[in-house]
Amino acid sequence: MIPSFLKNKFLKKRIFKAPVATDSQSATGSDAATDDAAIATKPYSNAPINQLYRKVSGQLLDIAVKPKLLGELPEFDTDDQTLRFYVLQDYSRSNSILIDLQTQEHNLPPALVGVNDAAHNIKENAAIIFLHHPHAKDSQLSPRLSRLVSAVLQYPELKVRLVPVSILWGRAPEKEDSLFKLLTADNWEDPSITKQLFNIGVMGRDTFVQFHPPQDLRTLINDNLKGHVEGPAVFDSIATDSVNSTTDGTNEADTVPSYALVAAADGNREMVRMLQQQLKIYLDKQRASMLGPDLSDRRNLVDKLVYSPAIKHAIEAEAEASGINVRDARSLAKGYANEMVNDYSYPIIRVFDRFLTWLWTQLYDGVEVHHFERVRELATDHEIIYVPCHRSHVDYLLLSYVIYKRGLSIPYVAAGDNLDVPVLGPLLRGAVAFYIRRSFRGNALYTAVLREYMHTLITRNTPIEYFIEGGRSRSGRLLPPKMGMLAMTVHSQLRQTNKPVVFIPTYIGYERIMEGGTYVGELKGKPKESESLIGLLKVGRKIERIFGNVHLSFGKPLHLSDFMTKFDVAANSLPTDRTDTPLDAKTSAMVDNIGVKIMQHINKAAVVNPVSLLSLVLLSAPKAALDEDICREQIALYQGLAQQLAYSEDTVITDMSPQQIIDYGVKLKLIERIPHILGDIIQVADKQAALLSYFRNNILHVFILLSFLAALVARNGRIERSRLDNIAEQLYPFLQSELFLYYPAHGLAETLNKKVDNLLSHGLIVELGDGVLSVPESNSKCYQQLQVLATPVEQSLERYFMTLALLAQQGSGNLTENEVVDLCHLLGQRLSVLYADDIPDFFDRALFTSFISALTRLDYLQKDDETGILTFDHRIHDIAHHAKYVLTPDMMQILQQVASLDEEEITHAITEISNKKQRKFGRKR
Repeated sequence: MIPSFLKNKFLKKRIFKAPVATDSQSATGSDAATDDAAIATKPYSNAPINQLYRKVSGQLLDIAVKPKLLGELPEFDTDDQTLRFYVLQDYSRSNSILIDLQTQEHNLPPALVGVNDAAHNIKENAAIIFLHHPHAKDSQLSPRLSRLVSAVLQYPELKVRLVPVSILWGRAPEKEDSLFKLLTADNWEDPSITKQLFNIGVMGRDTFVQFHPPQDLRTLINDNLKGHVEGPAVFDSIATDSVNSTTDGTNEADTVPSYALVAAADGNREMVRMLQQQLKIYLDKQRASMLGPDLSDRRNLVDKLVYSPAIKHAIEAEAEASGINVRDARSLAKGYANEMVNDYSYPIIRVFDRFLTWLWTQLYDGVEVHHFERVRELATDHEIIYVPCHRSHVDYLLLSYVIYKRGLSIPYVAAGDNLDVPVLGPLLRGAVAFYIRRSFRGNALYTAVLREYMHTLITRNTPIEYFIEGGRSRSGRLLPPKMGMLAMTVHSQLRQTNKPVVFIPTYIGYERIMEGGTYVGELKGKPKESESLIGLLKVGRKIERIFGNVHLSFGKPLHLSDFMTKFDVAANSLPTDRTDTPLDAKTSAMVDNIGVKIMQHINKAAVVNPVSLLSLVLLSAPKAALDEDICREQIALYQGLAQQLAYSEDTVITDMSPQQIIDYGVKLKLIERIPHILGDIIQVADKQAALLSYFRNNILHVFILLSFLAALVARNGRIERSRLDNIAEQLYPFLQSELFLYYPAHGLAETLNKKVDNLLSHGLIVELGDGVLSVPESNSKCYQQLQVLATPVEQSLERYFMTLALLAQQGSGNLTENEVVDLCHLLGQRLSVLYADDIPDFFDRALFTSFISALTRLDYLQKDDETGILTFDHRIHDIAHHAKYVLTPDMMQILQQVASLDEEEITHAITEISNKKQRKFGRKR
């Protein structure tokens, strides 16, 4: 409904008929009597604007329109002589007033106030430039921009900043061939009062404003004069609020010869036209990054997919291979397309916006976002592929919400079809999801349709999100990457390059998760529950619990073009009309490398939050309990170690004090304080140890090398640096594979020296001379801290040694890879119950798979392609030999006993595992 007060004649006269901010006019009236000196020192003047009109119209518009600010506010230099103008796409009275209200609200230089600078012959009645102005007489050039360009060319000392501004009346992407496109367009064209009334009445409460970084007009002009203009990308190379200077401190304008300035003045119109076009393209790209591409009707999109040349070829191949006619094959392909294609609905997005705003308020104390500016800088000129870690079902909603609230178009999310359940499934499809089957190996037609759909999204510049791990991590560690979606992305880019693809590794960290109990049960062997509406309602009962904060950190972007250069992969090297062209060996190696780099960059962007840090400390202590004073000291130590030698410049360390961290853990009911006359004790709360191991594993990679070095020194008492380096270099590849450490193996010695120096500076180890490292004095505070720090790495090394012991005892050529993983999983479960307080790390199947894969990749194991049988030589025993340097004799004996299975026990275990898998497969079918 359009508010009745907007329909009266008074409003039409005031808002839509009064002469507002027309940049073709100069200031008049009381300005003529203003002292020139005063004008020169105060460039902004209120006199040119009818203040009564501005006040009344602003108040009326403010009632109907409640704009939301996107992005960051522009930062200006402190020079009072700098003139600042806001650049808008189209002339509009209402937009003028809206920008003026926003500048008042956010204490920015005013928009509807005259700009007067007598020293430079500038006298404008408003600080707004319209790129498309109805009063433009000179080939549609902006009159105000023309005058400013002339002034800057004439006066070398004049400073003018342009602030591009985007205004969106609603954030619905436009529909292709929509009958209502003209009515609902987000820009208002004078003098369409109907369109203005529609936007105010219907979209006024869903209005968005974004101020983009200020651009220096002189720098833009100089770049044009020197012939270095590269389209809208010129804005990316400019300082946002300062003039570029040469190395000797002079302004760049001083380096332009006088004859160039004369030529520029003669070609002023062409200069203005070029600048105006650049500004238009810039704002168009910003708008596209906020709204996304125009939408095609879902039915039409499915038809376009099915009748595309690539799918026509796939249909013909399917018909021939399956012995069916082309019509039936096309019907099958259409069914696949209908399974997966998103049905974006802006009304559903708005519903989710309001619902999720409420939900996050109920669930979390806050949502902390780090490094988002990286995404914003790339969004206009790149095809964005978000590749987050997968911790919880909440991930895709949370990430999309954060992106949307910060003013960028939400990505289409590749979701497993297990989420396509009644009620929830259609809602997610209308918001962010396109559904893909969990497994479609061998189904060539389904693969072709999915590849073509991905190609369609990428070539239409639709941001995409997929979880490269394939599923949610049950242990808190990153899972090995699945290369399927990544390969499809690369395949699309090699078929047709539109915008360059950039991957955004994204770390998501929680302080509590809804699925925590379920994850522990699944790791112990409990069947995975299928997603359903009933399951969703069960989760809803947890909303009243306290879940602390959630952290999103956007890692360093990875440009596909950089990898293509590194691996010598040519652009546009695949046929555009085929989806089944295989990737060659170089490209496949590139895809594998990208997958690993993404995982490493996710870990580099980790957030060491209070819960993960507290978990790391307490689970390293005997019986998961510490004296409160010692607990505070250990937390402070870990903070100091991480801050002094940061894992990565992207890693974020909590700035809460140790005492605040302890109190926070008590508040979340993850730990408890036990009063005692000799000092309170902090211990893990009942049945929370397994869950806390999940959060510890989120940041284990940050401290693992420090823990490894601490264990080598602590278990040996004394050790030579050279011996320490030798052992670390041989075992490092397995830790690197498990935790996606980014330190290259060829430069490991330097990294180890820095870590050792870090430990020395905190007194955790002592250097005796001649390259010998030693533990501190027994029973000292530093000695106790060293023992706690040495603990986290032990569980990884124990798993390695148990696997190696099993292989060595069973002998080469007797077990397959799957059998080794299954047996290790069983042994880990047993070991965990007997000796490790039921911590899930010992029986996470993915960790054993990762270790076997690393042994195979490094050629310690060889696998027969037909039978899967593993063979090996004496080097397996050599690696196991190093266990004595880091594990206690008692633990080594326990692991040896656990891994000692006779032939009858092996056969029985393998048979039971096989039967269990068949029952599980039968349930899934």
